[in-house]
Amino acid sequence: MKIGFIAHNSKKSLMENFCLAYKRILSKHDLYATGGTGRKIEEVTNLKVHKFLPGAVGGDKQFTEMIERNDMDMVIFFYNPLLQDPRQADIDSITRCCDKYNIPIATNIATAESLLLGLANGDLDWRSIV
Repeated sequence: MKIGFIAHNSKKSLMENFCLAYKRILSKHDLYATGGTGRKIEEVTNLKVHKFLPGAVGGDKQFTEMIERNDMDMVIFFYNPLLQDPRQADIDSITRCCDKYNIPIATNIATAESLLLGLANGDLDWRSIV
């Protein structure tokens, strides 16, 4: 599977810990991330991550284009819903794009764990029932 990762600055450490905890499962898949998030994941896991530009300088758009080409199987996007984010349009764009193209997206750790354990571990083939 092609799994995409995005984490805003306040959630980078959560993403690092998540990827470290699920390193064994993630090592079986192709990983994609915006620049800063991808570097952090690589640093803590030593896994290869295909990195886009940083989100603020076009990485979000590259990420969305991959979803639109139906080249992404799952997205994990950690952001802080309690903060007023000047990039709210980017958050909305990515989540809308995932919904439009029927790509599973997790925006919190509970959903991310469920997706990773159910989809990436091979227990559920969601595309076969769509």
